[in-house]
Amino acid sequence: MGSGVGGTAGLFRDREFAALAGTAFARSQAYSTILIALALYAEQFGTTGFVEGLFGTAFAVVQLLIVLPLGRKVDTGNAKRFLLAGLALNVVVFFGFTLVQNSTHVVLVRMLQGLGASMLWITGSTVVGEISPDDASGRWLGAYNQVAAFSSLAGDVVGGYLLYAYDFALTYAVLSGVTVVAFVLVWRYLRTNPGGRKDPEDATGAETLRALFSRPMIRSLVFFRLAFSVGKMAVIIFLPIFARVEFGINAFAIGWILAGGKVTKTLVQGYMGDLTDRLGGKHRFVAAGALLYGVGTALIPLALFFEGVVDPVTFSAFGDTQRLGGAFFALFFAYGVLGIADSIRLPASMALFVEEGERFDSVASSMSLRSISWKIGQVAGPVLVGTIKDFVSTTVAFLTAAGFVLVATGVFVATYYRSAGAEATTPTPGD
Repeated sequence: MGSGVGGTAGLFRDREFAALAGTAFARSQAYSTILIALALYAEQFGTTGFVEGLFGTAFAVVQLLIVLPLGRKVDTGNAKRFLLAGLALNVVVFFGFTLVQNSTHVVLVRMLQGLGASMLWITGSTVVGEISPDDASGRWLGAYNQVAAFSSLAGDVVGGYLLYAYDFALTYAVLSGVTVVAFVLVWRYLRTNPGGRKDPEDATGAETLRALFSRPMIRSLVFFRLAFSVGKMAVIIFLPIFARVEFGINAFAIGWILAGGKVTKTLVQGYMGDLTDRLGGKHRFVAAGALLYGVGTALIPLALFFEGVVDPVTFSAFGDTQRLGGAFFALFFAYGVLGIADSIRLPASMALFVEEGERFDSVASSMSLRSISWKIGQVAGPVLVGTIKDFVSTTVAFLTAAGFVLVATGVFVATYYRSAGAEATTPTPGD
């Protein structure tokens, strides 16, 4: 089967994949657009780094609470209903954002957004893993993430432009329209019960989770993601705020900064998923991508140096004059590096969790562990880095984030090879 962009396009002939891709598109476009909106809210309400961290923590804490019970429901019930409910809830979230009047309101709506996004992410990725062909899970998951990356790019560029040229209300109306289209695709084309293959007493219970966690690969991946998420969430939340508050970069230009990483992610991730299927050694892809992500994170504070050193570029577009200084180009380059790093890491990481889950006929449980390990770091990371930003400096905050990424990578490699011998003797179902 084909690889790269062409191979990904061929998957859309499968209507179920197209419907699932629609959920990824709606979810990622909304997520990226709202990240830019958060930078505008931070400036508008004069928030501290701690409160800005709460913008990320509020989103994650709800997901941390729901991920395990949701994984159980997906294992035993009709996953299609959860996808439809998540899409409907996102429309409510967009309406809620049109009503915010202070930073407390933003935090509360972010909690609701976390609930909707979790329903779409856990359920969508689990269903893709379960209905994909046995020998092509990496390709399907890579292509699924490739669609999400393209959608995230659309959120950066289109969403950033809407926030720059119009207002919050119109921006959220557009996001609602995209979400409604995704709702119709799922309702029309996805099979009635794409998951739910396990008996309730066996699905995503404590015994299943303990069995999964006894696997050396699962343990190494969980510990890696917990530490890695602290660094990555700092970048996701604070880079747009850094660009807006520190340098006064407008929403449209912030969108283009974020697009630097999304372009590489969109073009490369499907190919990398296919490459992991063909070459094997998925742990090496995880480690290489994570190391590169740490480097990209450490490059972000260089924007403070390049602003004023590099001559700004000025041009007229969209009825206004755009001025792009050294900070814009430094941040654009750094985020481009991060996009390549994620393209290397993500398909391999997801495929490893799917493979481990299939040993127990519980992919949703494995994906729940994947998500919950991320959420723990996602809850603590933004507030930690935001506090460092308040009491030390923005530069130290980003370097701390890079440090978490590099430490996470080292721990992953060490635990993986230390447990390699135990892997052969770990019992599997039926032994």
